[in-house]
Amino acid sequence: MKEYSFLDDYSEGAHPDILRKLVDTNLIQQEGYGEDEYSRLAKKLIQKHLKNDAPAIHFVSGGTQANIIVISSLLRPHESVIAARSGHIQVHEAGAIEATGHKINTVLSENGKIYPEDIEAILSAHDDRPHMVKPKMVYISNSTEVGSVYSKNELIALWNYCRTNELILYMDGARLGAALTAPGNDIRLEDIVRYTDVFYIGGTKNGALLGEAIIINKPVLQEDFDFLIKQRGALLSKGRLLGIQFYVLFQEDLFFRLARHANEMAQLLAGNLTQKGIPFLVPPESNQIFPILPNAVISGLKQKFHFHIWRKIDEKYSAIRLVCSWATPEKAVLQLTGFLDMIY
Repeated sequence: MKEYSFLDDYSEGAHPDILRKLVDTNLIQQEGYGEDEYSRLAKKLIQKHLKNDAPAIHFVSGGTQANIIVISSLLRPHESVIAARSGHIQVHEAGAIEATGHKINTVLSENGKIYPEDIEAILSAHDDRPHMVKPKMVYISNSTEVGSVYSKNELIALWNYCRTNELILYMDGARLGAALTAPGNDIRLEDIVRYTDVFYIGGTKNGALLGEAIIINKPVLQEDFDFLIKQRGALLSKGRLLGIQFYVLFQEDLFFRLARHANEMAQLLAGNLTQKGIPFLVPPESNQIFPILPNAVISGLKQKFHFHIWRKIDEKYSAIRLVCSWATPEKAVLQLTGFLDMIY
């Protein structure tokens, strides 16, 4: 039997406070489709953290669902979205965006981030209208697929470039909690409101049973978005299930406390590996780390722990992904590093 799973940050169910609230409110009748009192209270709490009550907030059940709805709804049929080649919509969503009729223009990124010069290269290559798609949206994730975190200056640079070139800037926030509580992070929720058009706050990977909160900052994009959610089958009749979870997450900073714990466990793990002289694919910044190990060591580690083999480096070495969650115990981290001591 394996000791522990470092595969992802959603293998556990939900934080006990969320489960208790779901049980305590279970028999209280509420309006459906997100019109319940808990969803309304959750939105007010989120707006308080955003320090802005102008953005529109919509709850949906999952990240891929959020990406499909946002991207397909805000782009016209001939428009495309720019993303890192490692981006979630490009690699891990089974062609969901392309299935809606929108091309993804990818850029190579070693650290998972996109920069204005990357966007410029795509725009310059799409100048043969009307024979080519028209890039209209920039998709970023924070933290990225490889755990890196945008700085405030990087976000502002993207925002300014997108605004100058009339592009929609959309941030996938599946692991936004990890980004906002990462060591050295200088971005706050209010900055994301100011420097993106749309983003979402991920609950699924940060202590909720399920759920993401789509935040639409740009007023012109807010109109009729609820119709679009309904068309995509994402408007839950029991919307209270999502509202209650975000209500609990944004009380007493639970959302941030859970994300901070995940980061702390990952940083403890990264520090222990660094002491052993183990290199990383990208510098560890948040709750996902990518150590590079000999394949023989990886095979041994696989006997005791669950994790993803991320990328082949050469014939002898590969990068693996280790993910810590809001519920990862320190004991599991020490067990993994202790086992490495014996085989590395």
